[in-house]
Amino acid sequence: MRFLTVDIETSNTFDEAGSSDPADLEISVVCVHDSQTGQVEAYLNEELSKLWPVILEADGLIGWNSDHFDLPILARRYPGSFDSKRSVDLMREMQRVIGRRIKLDHVAQATLGKGKSADGLQALVWWRNGEKQKVIDYCKQDVLVTRELFDYALKNGELKYPTNGGVETAKLDTSEWLTKPQAQVGSTASLFG
Repeated sequence: MRFLTVDIETSNTFDEAGSSDPADLEISVVCVHDSQTGQVEAYLNEELSKLWPVILEADGLIGWNSDHFDLPILARRYPGSFDSKRSVDLMREMQRVIGRRIKLDHVAQATLGKGKSADGLQALVWWRNGEKQKVIDYCKQDVLVTRELFDYALKNGELKYPTNGGVETAKLDTSEWLTKPQAQVGSTASLFG
């Protein structure tokens, strides 16, 4: 099966968009790790038409907070439907087990011993300063960390996270992560709701 690990950086904030809906944000760059090629590619907003055939061929999409953030942003622009795609949102999987949302950086540090190189607000500053390559590099690194967490979870059935007293382990059911999804009923939005 072919899975894409996806991360999006935006060129505006929720306040600037006048909305709390991620789909209303504007894309600066989308980075994608393709499990078939092992490569990470970056697509600027004006290059999204090159991304659509890659998504069309994929069986599933992996991300961190992707069901709530990244995929709704893409779904608004994607000319097709995500209904036939498996979605593995690692943050949602962690939330099911530990009962709260948690940052990618925290889980990456606890599980892999490394984390993110910056944050989304810093990426927005770089974008506005014309430092596009810094945004692309940051986005690619997020994709690679997310993919490493996905691979770790598949192999070990768990991810680690920090607590006040140290590090805890979240046992994850990964048994259906690499299977085809059940037929979706309703709109694409229901897949990510």
